[in-house]
Amino acid sequence: MPSPIPLTRLLPKDLYPSLDVGTCSSPLTSQPPHHGSTLQVPPPPFAQRLHGRGSVRPWSSVIHWKALSAAVPVGSGGFGSVFRAQYLGDTVALKKVQQSRKNPLASRQSFWAELNAAHLRHRNIVRVLAATACVPADLFEDGCIGTILMEFVGGANLQQVIYACADPLGPDRWLRYAADVARGLRFLHSHGVAHLDIKPANVLVSAQDVCKIADFGCSLKLERGCEVTATSPHLSHVGGTYTHRAPELLRGEPVSARADVYSFGITLWQLMTREPPFTGDRQCVIYAVVARDLRPPVHERPVFRSEPGRSCGTLLGRCWSGRARDRPSTDELVPELEQLRAHLPSGVGGSADQDTGP
Repeated sequence: MPSPIPLTRLLPKDLYPSLDVGTCSSPLTSQPPHHGSTLQVPPPPFAQRLHGRGSVRPWSSVIHWKALSAAVPVGSGGFGSVFRAQYLGDTVALKKVQQSRKNPLASRQSFWAELNAAHLRHRNIVRVLAATACVPADLFEDGCIGTILMEFVGGANLQQVIYACADPLGPDRWLRYAADVARGLRFLHSHGVAHLDIKPANVLVSAQDVCKIADFGCSLKLERGCEVTATSPHLSHVGGTYTHRAPELLRGEPVSARADVYSFGITLWQLMTREPPFTGDRQCVIYAVVARDLRPPVHERPVFRSEPGRSCGTLLGRCWSGRARDRPSTDELVPELEQLRAHLPSGVGGSADQDTGP
């Protein structure tokens, strides 16, 4: 299936010459699939080549369908489902992107957008192993646009940690989680990728209690000097969640990386309060956010009366400013969060994790 977005927008130049979207081989053959059956996107590191802070582009790989087994559903979203599976002896996550009957173009664009960060490697970003738009008919039903093979992080996300977990969520944890997300965003933005759907449900928590940004179906590759508007016909997949979507995107104005900072602010507020950011009718909330500068309440919540809470309250006000240019960049955001962690009382916090990449 041809991409509605040029492949050169999705993968680095040293990878896309090897792309081949030819006919898919049968998974039942004794030989591995033909080299043309997949988009060749980096697997876990074997021979690693470093490109900047935390960026790793290892050798390319293909999906060997015969080696894929024991797929168990673990979740679903707007355009697809995620399975836990076994692949070449490892536990992986397999995302199946389904074509939407209501908006087939958006579902196709969402699949290709998932690859915007496929060549990047960072400890706070879910790693893509391989992807293909050629899916064997005897493995998946009709209407499957493609599949994406990713590292399996675990079964928990921040949404579940915030609302479904009885464990305390003190300053040490929510600052550490927030710093993880901010570092992941800083790395994405440094490579020209805007996620555009940052929210607790799209941040996975590993067994080591590390947050990893997932679900790039709304992401955009922002080219320097070019403005992209969220209402452009070829960007119909740009949506996100209205409770976390920046006002300028709700108005259909140009997209920038600062939209992620707004979404990060809403997510941090949820981590601190363990409450939903908005209640009420969707259209009423959108109108109030855009026209009345509605934001989640701060001063009346007890968590904002502590020293780290007061500092974070001030930071939130900057993050969800109505004007994108007034929000801090992620380059500014990460040091502020690390400083807040460093000043927690002894025994409450810990030293800030270093941004060491994968």
